Amino acid sequence: MAIHVSLQIIPKVESGRVYEVVDAVIEYIASTGVPYIVGPMETTMEGELDELLGIVAKAQEICTSRGAERVLSMVKIDYSTRGVTFDEKLHKYR
Repeated sequence: MAIHVSLQIIPKVESGRVYEVVDAVIEYIASTGVPYIVGPMETTMEGELDELLGIVAKAQEICTSRGAERVLSMVKIDYSTRGVTFDEKLHKYR
């Protein structure tokens, strides 16, 4: 059953490097093969809860491996026993 997890990640690095580090997280998300949508404030992923939470955990490591001394992350979960899809939420806007 698919759900949505949105991740907003703010690595504490020099101000000129924030996008570079966030881009590395987005590249990792893309490499996992889960469906995702990048927005201006967060990236939303679709998949199984355990897999998506694992991606969130790895995102923290990616930031620290690129020099972040601290990482602030906001995570939103949309969970339904019926499942949740991008199409269900976005079809009328496409």
